Amino acid sequence: MRITIFGATGHVGSQITAEALRRGHQVTAVSHSGKTVADTTPAQANFDDTPAVVELANQADVTVISVPPSRTADEPIEVNLDAHQRLIDAAPDTRIVVVGGAGSLLVDGVPLRDTPGFPDAYRREATWGIELLKRYRQAPVGVDWLIVSPSPEIGPGERTGQYVVGTDSPVGDHITTQDFAVGILDEIEAPAHHRMRITLADK
Repeated sequence: MRITIFGATGHVGSQITAEALRRGHQVTAVSHSGKTVADTTPAQANFDDTPAVVELANQADVTVISVPPSRTADEPIEVNLDAHQRLIDAAPDTRIVVVGGAGSLLVDGVPLRDTPGFPDAYRREATWGIELLKRYRQAPVGVDWLIVSPSPEIGPGERTGQYVVGTDSPVGDHITTQDFAVGILDEIEAPAHHRMRITLADK
Protein backbone atom coordinates (compact mmCIF):
# COMPACT_ATOMS: atom_id res chain seq x y z
CA MET A 1 0.00 0.00 0.00
CA ARG A 2 1.18 3.53 -0.75
CA ILE A 3 1.13 5.68 2.38
CA THR A 4 2.04 9.37 2.51
CA ILE A 5 2.95 10.56 6.01
CA PHE A 6 3.12 14.26 6.84
CA GLY A 7 5.25 14.89 9.92
CA ALA A 8 7.09 11.63 9.28
CA THR A 9 10.10 12.66 11.37
CA GLY A 10 8.14 13.90 14.38
CA HIS A 11 7.54 12.38 17.82
CA VAL A 12 4.49 10.37 16.72
CA GLY A 13 4.92 10.46 12.95
CA SER A 14 8.29 8.73 13.13
CA GLN A 15 6.71 5.76 14.91
CA ILE A 16 3.90 5.58 12.34
CA THR A 17 6.54 5.64 9.61
CA ALA A 18 8.52 2.86 11.31
CA GLU A 19 5.42 0.71 11.74
CA ALA A 20 4.39 1.19 8.11
CA LEU A 21 7.86 0.16 6.95
CA ARG A 22 7.83 -2.82 9.32
CA ARG A 23 4.73 -4.02 7.45
CA GLY A 24 6.26 -3.54 4.01
CA HIS A 25 4.29 -0.52 2.81
CA GLN A 26 5.60 2.05 0.34
CA VAL A 27 6.04 5.22 2.38
CA THR A 28 6.49 8.80 1.25
CA ALA A 29 7.92 10.59 4.27
CA VAL A 30 7.01 14.28 4.17
CA SER A 31 8.64 16.78 6.48
CA HIS A 32 9.30 20.51 6.63
CA SER A 33 13.03 19.88 6.17
CA GLY A 34 12.78 17.09 3.61
CA LYS A 35 14.96 14.93 5.87
CA THR A 36 15.78 11.54 4.39
CA VAL A 37 14.22 8.61 6.22
CA ALA A 38 15.71 5.22 5.40
CA ASP A 39 13.62 3.02 3.10
CA THR A 40 11.13 5.80 2.30
CA THR A 41 10.66 8.30 -0.51
CA PRO A 42 11.51 11.63 1.15
CA ALA A 43 9.54 14.76 0.29
CA GLN A 44 9.82 18.34 1.48
CA ALA A 45 6.62 20.33 1.98
CA ASN A 46 5.07 22.69 4.47
CA PHE A 47 1.64 21.56 5.60
CA ASP A 48 0.21 24.99 4.79
CA ASP A 49 1.25 24.62 1.13
CA THR A 50 -2.10 23.16 0.10
CA PRO A 51 -1.35 22.47 -3.60
CA ALA A 52 1.75 20.48 -2.61
CA VAL A 53 -0.13 18.66 0.15
CA VAL A 54 -2.99 17.68 -2.16
CA GLU A 55 -0.59 16.53 -4.88
CA LEU A 56 1.32 14.31 -2.46
CA ALA A 57 -1.90 13.02 -0.90
CA ASN A 58 -3.43 12.06 -4.22
CA GLN A 59 -0.40 9.92 -5.03
CA ALA A 60 -1.18 7.65 -2.06
CA ASP A 61 -3.82 5.15 -1.02
CA VAL A 62 -3.86 6.65 2.46
CA THR A 63 -2.47 9.92 3.80
CA VAL A 64 -1.51 10.29 7.47
CA ILE A 65 -1.21 13.77 8.93
CA SER A 66 0.81 14.01 12.13
CA VAL A 67 1.38 17.76 12.21
CA PRO A 68 0.39 19.48 15.46
CA PRO A 69 0.14 23.27 15.64
CA SER A 70 3.27 25.24 16.33
CA ARG A 71 4.07 25.16 20.03
CA THR A 72 5.22 28.77 19.98
CA ALA A 73 2.63 31.38 20.85
CA ASP A 74 3.91 33.48 17.94
CA GLU A 75 1.96 31.35 15.44
CA PRO A 76 -1.80 31.10 16.04
CA ILE A 77 -3.35 27.64 15.96
CA GLU A 78 -5.51 28.94 13.12
CA VAL A 79 -2.53 28.61 10.76
CA ASN A 80 -2.65 24.84 11.17
CA LEU A 81 -6.46 24.69 11.32
CA ASP A 82 -6.83 26.70 8.13
CA ALA A 83 -4.38 24.37 6.37
CA HIS A 84 -6.61 21.44 7.36
CA GLN A 85 -9.66 23.36 6.15
CA ARG A 86 -8.09 23.96 2.75
CA LEU A 87 -7.26 20.26 2.52
CA ILE A 88 -10.86 19.38 3.40
CA ASP A 89 -12.18 21.81 0.81
CA ALA A 90 -9.88 20.31 -1.84
CA ALA A 91 -11.53 16.90 -1.20
CA PRO A 92 -8.51 14.73 -2.08
CA ASP A 93 -9.06 11.25 -3.49
CA THR A 94 -7.09 9.57 -0.71
CA ARG A 95 -8.29 8.54 2.74
CA ILE A 96 -7.08 11.01 5.38
CA VAL A 97 -6.01 9.77 8.82
CA VAL A 98 -5.24 12.63 11.20
CA VAL A 99 -3.40 12.41 14.52
CA GLY A 100 -5.55 14.53 16.82
CA GLY A 101 -5.23 15.56 20.42
CA ALA A 102 -6.54 14.10 23.67
CA GLY A 103 -7.96 17.39 24.95
CA SER A 104 -11.08 17.00 22.81
CA LEU A 105 -12.01 13.64 24.38
CA LEU A 106 -15.19 13.80 26.45
CA VAL A 107 -15.45 12.98 30.15
CA ASP A 108 -19.12 12.88 31.19
CA GLY A 109 -19.89 15.00 28.15
CA VAL A 110 -17.24 17.62 28.95
CA PRO A 111 -14.06 18.06 26.86
CA LEU A 112 -11.01 16.88 28.78
CA ARG A 113 -9.61 20.39 28.28
CA ASP A 114 -12.39 21.80 30.47
CA THR A 115 -12.11 19.32 33.34
CA PRO A 116 -10.59 20.35 36.70
CA GLY A 117 -6.83 20.08 36.85
CA PHE A 118 -6.23 20.05 33.13
CA PRO A 119 -2.65 21.36 32.66
CA ASP A 120 -2.46 24.91 31.32
CA ALA A 121 0.59 23.92 29.28
CA TYR A 122 -1.61 21.71 27.07
CA ARG A 123 -4.64 23.99 26.84
CA ARG A 124 -3.59 25.63 23.56
CA GLU A 125 -3.13 22.32 21.78
CA ALA A 126 -6.34 20.99 23.30
CA THR A 127 -8.25 23.95 21.88
CA TRP A 128 -6.73 23.14 18.50
CA GLY A 129 -7.90 19.53 18.78
CA ILE A 130 -11.47 20.54 19.59
CA GLU A 131 -11.67 22.89 16.61
CA LEU A 132 -9.95 20.37 14.34
CA LEU A 133 -12.57 17.73 15.11
CA LYS A 134 -15.34 20.23 14.49
CA ARG A 135 -13.97 21.11 11.06
CA TYR A 136 -13.63 17.52 9.94
CA ARG A 137 -17.13 16.69 11.16
CA GLN A 138 -18.37 19.41 8.83
CA ALA A 139 -16.43 18.00 5.84
CA PRO A 140 -18.35 17.17 2.65
CA VAL A 141 -19.60 13.58 2.50
CA GLY A 142 -17.07 12.69 -0.19
CA VAL A 143 -14.11 13.24 2.14
CA ASP A 144 -13.04 9.98 3.80
CA TRP A 145 -11.40 11.10 7.06
CA LEU A 146 -10.53 9.67 10.45
CA ILE A 147 -9.12 11.47 13.49
CA VAL A 148 -7.22 9.30 15.97
CA SER A 149 -6.76 10.80 19.44
CA PRO A 150 -4.24 9.31 21.85
CA SER A 151 -4.90 8.72 25.52
CA PRO A 152 -4.35 11.71 27.84
CA GLU A 153 -0.73 10.56 28.17
CA ILE A 154 1.37 9.30 25.25
CA GLY A 155 5.07 8.59 25.19
CA PRO A 156 7.79 6.19 24.05
CA GLY A 157 7.69 2.67 25.42
CA GLU A 158 7.37 -0.97 24.54
CA ARG A 159 5.64 -2.10 21.35
CA THR A 160 3.21 -4.75 22.62
CA GLY A 161 0.96 -4.76 19.56
CA GLN A 162 -2.07 -4.55 21.85
CA TYR A 163 -4.37 -1.63 22.55
CA VAL A 164 -7.96 -0.68 23.31
CA VAL A 165 -10.15 1.32 20.90
CA GLY A 166 -12.76 3.88 21.94
CA THR A 167 -14.66 6.65 20.23
CA ASP A 168 -15.22 9.99 21.96
CA SER A 169 -14.25 9.21 25.56
CA PRO A 170 -10.92 8.03 27.01
CA VAL A 171 -10.54 4.25 27.31
CA GLY A 172 -7.34 4.47 29.31
CA ASP A 173 -4.85 6.94 30.73
CA HIS A 174 -1.81 6.12 28.60
CA ILE A 175 -0.56 4.68 25.34
CA THR A 176 2.94 4.27 23.97
CA THR A 177 3.79 5.96 20.70
CA GLN A 178 4.70 2.51 19.39
CA ASP A 179 1.29 0.95 20.10
CA PHE A 180 -0.45 4.11 18.91
CA ALA A 181 1.31 3.55 15.58
CA VAL A 182 0.26 -0.11 15.59
CA GLY A 183 -3.38 0.93 16.02
CA ILE A 184 -3.17 3.43 13.18
CA LEU A 185 -1.62 0.89 10.80
CA ASP A 186 -4.20 -1.73 11.78
CA GLU A 187 -6.92 0.77 10.85
CA ILE A 188 -5.19 1.63 7.59
CA GLU A 189 -4.88 -2.01 6.58
CA ALA A 190 -8.40 -3.01 7.67
CA PRO A 191 -10.55 0.15 7.72
CA ALA A 192 -13.26 -0.12 10.36
CA HIS A 193 -14.01 3.54 11.07
CA HIS A 194 -14.87 6.34 8.65
CA ARG A 195 -15.75 10.02 9.10
CA MET A 196 -15.40 9.87 12.87
CA ARG A 197 -12.93 10.13 15.74
CA ILE A 198 -11.49 7.18 17.61
CA THR A 199 -9.06 6.98 20.53
CA LEU A 200 -6.47 4.39 21.48
CA ALA A 201 -5.13 3.33 24.89
CA ASP A 202 -2.83 0.69 26.34
CA LYS A 203 -4.51 -2.65 26.87
